[in-house]
Amino acid sequence: MDLQQQQGEKISLKTKISSYINKCRIVLRVTKKPTKQEFMTIVKVSGMGIIIIGLIGFAIQMVRQLLL
Repeated sequence: MDLQQQQGEKISLKTKISSYINKCRIVLRVTKKPTKQEFMTIVKVSGMGIIIIGLIGFAIQMVRQLLL
């Protein structure tokens, strides 16, 4: 918690926006562009997740059709 919040004072909208922008800048400074290998790993894992979720949805739909 900020010192102002602990004291029960209201924080202005301008202060909140400024704080948010500063936090975003810090995150952008720390992050880096992924290498080609990292990117391909992310694509493969995401693709597998999409396929698994699709198969689960398909199985649920088939069971639903068979029971009704």
